[in-house]
Amino acid sequence: MAPTSTQEISGAKPVPALSTGTKLEPGIYVPTVAFFKEDEEVDIETTRKHVTMLAGSGIKGIVTHGSNGEAAHLSHEERTLITRTTGQALDDSGKKVKIVVGCGAHSTRETIKLCKDAASAGGHAALVLPPSYFASLLSSKLLLDHFRKVADASPIPILIYNFPAVQSGIDMTSDQIIELAQHPNIVGVKLTCGNTGKLARVVAATHDSGFLTFGGSSDFLLQTLSVGGAGVIAGLGNLAPASNVQTMLAYKAGRLERARETQAILAEADWVAIKGGFVAVKIGLNKYCGYGGEPRSPCAMPEADIQSETNVGFARLIELERSF
Repeated sequence: MAPTSTQEISGAKPVPALSTGTKLEPGIYVPTVAFFKEDEEVDIETTRKHVTMLAGSGIKGIVTHGSNGEAAHLSHEERTLITRTTGQALDDSGKKVKIVVGCGAHSTRETIKLCKDAASAGGHAALVLPPSYFASLLSSKLLLDHFRKVADASPIPILIYNFPAVQSGIDMTSDQIIELAQHPNIVGVKLTCGNTGKLARVVAATHDSGFLTFGGSSDFLLQTLSVGGAGVIAGLGNLAPASNVQTMLAYKAGRLERARETQAILAEADWVAIKGGFVAVKIGLNKYCGYGGEPRSPCAMPEADIQSETNVGFARLIELERSF
């Protein structure tokens, strides 16, 4: 039964680091949105409902507290509550879906604390943004030292999260990522920078090590796969998990024309999501799934005409999703 308050999770014990049986796999991972009630308290019931829906689609993992998950709007206790609720819903579903937990913070100390909290809540790995508040003071050495210190101290493996738009323009290079990939507790990277050349270089340098290189959105899923990438960690998966999964399966099966057809629809819809951010995903969920709710303030839903335009932009994707 899901916890109803943060007090119910305070006694959680850490889980062990990844063993062979819990190793992250290539595939589609969905960074879930955060759900709130009218009073802006975390909506546990809707969280469980959404996780259960995603679990049945063939995805390999769920990411809590990514950029879509409004991590910046959550307390430490709320983060733990959502991650633990996600794990309970997955257990109830009977699906073998991993949990990756967003753990980026502006200090090394807090990042390590978030990784330990994630492990205690049942997370299998941590997704870590570079610290960026004092970006002008961070040399390449300090940045790499940060990731290594976090990886040394984290009870669960970490993935690097490169997303310049939310990290004061810091855009990690392929050289930096390849160097960090040598650390035994750094197991992958999410490239939301959209730089497919960087992605190809990282894959080529790390493919023999088991390091997982993920694209950061659905609109370059095929590009990621074509150079040997592991898949995508894509916010659009909240609305269309099966469409992402089936596109990947079509590519792997050599059905390239079908994969290109579905990729075109994913790219069209992802542009709507990219322009509107996580709020656009919530608009789509409200329209097509009957739940989603409002973002936490100060973010808010746009005017009705913009919401209508957003849903029109998602229409072809939803038609595709319902065909599977």
